[in-house]
Amino acid sequence: MIFDSHAHYDDKQFDKDRDELLSSMKYNGVEFILNSGESLKASKAGIELGKKYDFIYSAVGIHPNNTKNMSDNILNEIKKLAYNEKVRAIGEIGLDYHYDNQDKKKQQYWFKKQLELAKELSMPVIIHSRDAAQECFDIIKQSGVKKGIIHCYSGSAQMALDYIKLGYYIGIGGVITYTNAKKTVETVEAIPIDKIVLETDCPYLAPVPNRGKRNDSTMIKYTAQKIAQIKQIALNKVYDITSQNAKDIFLIK
Repeated sequence: MIFDSHAHYDDKQFDKDRDELLSSMKYNGVEFILNSGESLKASKAGIELGKKYDFIYSAVGIHPNNTKNMSDNILNEIKKLAYNEKVRAIGEIGLDYHYDNQDKKKQQYWFKKQLELAKELSMPVIIHSRDAAQECFDIIKQSGVKKGIIHCYSGSAQMALDYIKLGYYIGIGGVITYTNAKKTVETVEAIPIDKIVLETDCPYLAPVPNRGKRNDSTMIKYTAQKIAQIKQIALNKVYDITSQNAKDIFLIK
C-alpha cells in the first residue's frame, strides 16, 4: 500500500472533484495521505480533511513564501492546531530563496521559531528548502530537531546522507522521473531505501507521463517505479518500506 507523505488537497485545483478523487484513493492502493500546511488557512483545511477521511493526517505550519505577514499570534494559532489528534508534524517550513524579492531574514526568523515549536511539542518537521541548501541544513542542525522529512529533495547526495545522520528522511516525488533529474537520481542511488518516503506535492510536480497535468496520489506509482528501477528491487518492496518509513515518522499504525 502507498503512503503519500506530502500533498495539498486543500488546494483550489481540487475544488471541483475533491471528494470524488479522495473517495477513490483506497481503491487505487493509497493507504494514507499527509496533507501539508503552508498557511494558517491551509493548516485548518488539512485538519478538516482529516475529520472527513480516516486515512488523511495533516501537518500545520507556515511556508517560507508565506512568512511576509507572519506574527506571534499566527504562530500561537499553529501551536493550538498542532494539538489536534490527527496533526502529526509541523510543516511545511523552511527557506525559499528562489525569488529575488524574498525577505531572507524574516524567513530565517520564522523558520527558527517554527523549529522551536516542533522541538517544544516533540513533533517531526516537514522541510521546504529551495535555493538555500546549506543555510537550511545549518539552521536545522542548530535547532536540535532530529526527526522529519526533507520535502521534494533537490540537494546533493552527500547532503542527503548528512541529513540522514541528523535523523531525517528524504522525500522523493515526481521530479525523479524528469530527464533533468540527475541529482535526484544520484541521491536515490546513494541513500538507503529505509530513509526514503514517497510524496506527490500534489497538485504540483506530476511525474512523467503526466508532467504538466494536475498531480494526485494515484500518480505516485510512477515515482515508485523509478525508485524500484534505480534500486533494482521489486516495486512492492518500495511501497512497503517507504510506507512503513512514513508511518514511523508520523506515529501511525
